[in-house]
Parts: sequence; structure tokens; C-alpha cells
Amino acid sequence: MLDLKYVRAHADEVKERLATRGVDATEIDAFLADDVKRRELLVQTEELKARRNTVSDEIGLKKRAKEDASDVIAEMQAVSAKIKELDEQVALVDEALQARALHFPNLPNPGIPVGPDEAANREERVWGDITELPFTPKAHYEIGEDLGILDWERGAKVSGARFVYYVGQGARLERAVYNFMLDEHQKEGYKEMITPYLVKDLAMFGTGQYPKFMDDAYRVGTNDDMTLIPTAEVPLTNYYREEVIPAEKLPISITAVSPSFRQEAGSAGKDTRGLIRMHQFNKVEMVKFAKPEQSYAELEKMTANAENILQKLNLPYHVITLSTGDMGFSAAKTYDVEVWMPQQNVYREISSVSNTEAFQARRAQIQYRDEDGKLQFVHTLNGSGLAVGRTVAAILENYQNADGTVTIPEVLRPYFGADQIVAEDTL
Repeated sequence: MLDLKYVRAHADEVKERLATRGVDATEIDAFLADDVKRRELLVQTEELKARRNTVSDEIGLKKRAKEDASDVIAEMQAVSAKIKELDEQVALVDEALQARALHFPNLPNPGIPVGPDEAANREERVWGDITELPFTPKAHYEIGEDLGILDWERGAKVSGARFVYYVGQGARLERAVYNFMLDEHQKEGYKEMITPYLVKDLAMFGTGQYPKFMDDAYRVGTNDDMTLIPTAEVPLTNYYREEVIPAEKLPISITAVSPSFRQEAGSAGKDTRGLIRMHQFNKVEMVKFAKPEQSYAELEKMTANAENILQKLNLPYHVITLSTGDMGFSAAKTYDVEVWMPQQNVYREISSVSNTEAFQARRAQIQYRDEDGKLQFVHTLNGSGLAVGRTVAAILENYQNADGTVTIPEVLRPYFGADQIVAEDTL
């Protein structure tokens, strides 16, 4: 959520910056008009409350003097009725302000590329040599089917499209990947957590998924006040919801592996085969809480933590800075890490690392006290470290062999228990 005081004091700048994210200036004007109306109503209310206090004193004086107080009593009743009317108007304006505020995306960092979509993204660096295979590479889903380690047919039978069974060595590979990731993140100072997989609506509002992306979520329960998490970012960030973090603890780094559940309502027809876009997938998430002056250094560290996984797996990738039009709702700046997929002959996103500055913390009321003892909002950061299914897909494609087997990256062998995936008997 944006800082109302900042919007009020820098209206033209806010309009200019949010215009790069598709927000029309008239929406800011309407928001500020509601803010002016609210303040005017509050002034009227305070004046009437002061008058009511005066009238109450007059009533007391008249009663003690045994004088008729009916006229001032009538006036007090009229004033009280007007105050109630104004309070109701303030509540309505507050509701309108809140509704508008919740739909404004974060202000983009001034240093990111401006553009309407991914075409404006900026490549920052490339790591590794693109995998060149001496045979026509297969797609990861073909490899998985041929080896008997990924079963989409039965996944669809039981749950529908975009669900899969990992079988035998496939399940072992997935487990090896996320255990390796968690161990690496712990070495970098992240504290591991196991989070709830169901969260309240307030948690989804806190990280910015609600109300804008409610249609993409799996809501459960008779009162629809619980949601299956779309990412561990939600429970991890909300861990400190409505708390004041001791300043000396900042920055704080935490990590978790969890299933992620997404309806992907806005992605019809995209990646309908394979592990790239599933309704349920595992992801290792990294989250940081930092002071404002620390947060952009922590963004670079978090991105390096995601890159570290790919480097140790020896998977080629590049890092891009997302443009204003391609960036997520809550983010002020985002790096996407994209891994090379030989069959598609293209880089595909495997991690997205964002600094949301105070946007999420303001919604979730996560604060700390500065050196002067004043409450300030922390900056929150989040990133995939990595999307596990996409990492499995990248391993299958980049490490495939002409005979149909798949070589296991060296760092994963202690976790996997073998150096190769070979075809096995299906169940």
C-alpha cells in the first residue's frame, strides 16, 4: 500500500511513476479528492464535538442554577445527530479510499526500465555457456514420460489438467533439489521454516495478492476466509504481521519449501504441457526484512543466493531487470533469473527476486523503531530460491543424454543417491 502522506505531498510525481504501470492520472485525482473530502468531514466533526462539549457544560450550569435547560438539550441532541451523520459519511469515504488504495501498485524504483511489457526488460548479466547437445533435444515432459518418472495422464485423471505425479526417481530428484536448495540457503544465513499452507484473507491482503489476484487463488472453507498459499512468501512475510521488530535484529533472512497453489486464471493456453506452469508445485522461497537503507543491498544478495543454486547445478542462465509494465503488483524493483531450456532454445523464468520496499509492510503493519525511537515500516523482499519443478525441468533438458538417460548434476548426487536417471519399470 502506498503512503498516503507521500501521495498527497508528491501527487504529480506519483502520477508520473504510476502511469508507467498503467494507472491513469484520474485515478490518483479521485483518490486525492476522497482524501480532501474526508479531511473536511473530520474538521466539521471535530468542530461539532467541541460545540457538544460546550453545550454539555451549559446544561450542567443551568441545572445547577435550577434554570430551564430544554433549549440547550435540544441543541445538544441536534449536534449529536449531526455528528453521527458525519461519522457515517467519514466511514463511507474511508471505505472508498481503502478500496482505491488497495488497487494501486507499488511505485517503481526510478532506476528500472520503463515500458509496457517484457520487451522493455533489461538484461544485466549472463552466466554459463548455452547447452549445445549433439542430438535433437527432447522437452522435459517427454523425457519424464519416457523414463517413467513423470505421470501427467494419471495426474489429470485424479485432479485435472496441470497436475502431475512424480514417480520413483522423479520424486527422488524433486526431493534432492529442494533439500540441496535449503542447505545452500542455510549456509547463506537464512533460517529455515515450515509454514502453514492455509492462510487467512488478511495475510493475502498483507502481501498484495488480495484483492487484485483473488481469482487466481484457491479459496477454501465454508466462509471462504482461508486460501491455499500461492507461495510461501505469504506466510513467511506475515510471520511478523502487526509486530514491531527489534531494530538490532535487522536484516532478517528466512526460507521455506512449500507447495504453491495457483489457478493461473490469466494464463489460458500458456505452457499447457510440462512443469513450467502448474496448479500445484513446490517452491523454495526466500524472504528478508530490512531497514530501508539496507534493502537494496539485500536485494543484490538475495539475487546472488538464487544464482548460487544455478551455478552449483551448472545450469546456464541470465538475469534481467523487469520493466515497469512487466513487474509484479507489490514490487518496486524485480530481477528475474531465467534458466536455459535447450528444447525451446530460450531462457525461461526460474526465479523472481523483488524488493517491495514498505509496500507490504504498510499493509501488514510490520515496523521497527529507528535510532530516534520512531516507528518506521520495514522493507520486505522475496524471491524464489528456486521454483523446484522448473529446476527439475531444466536439469532434465540440460543433462539429457542421447540414450534417453539423464545425468545427475554432481552437487545433487549425495542427495539423489546415484549419478544418473535411467528408465525404470512403471507401477
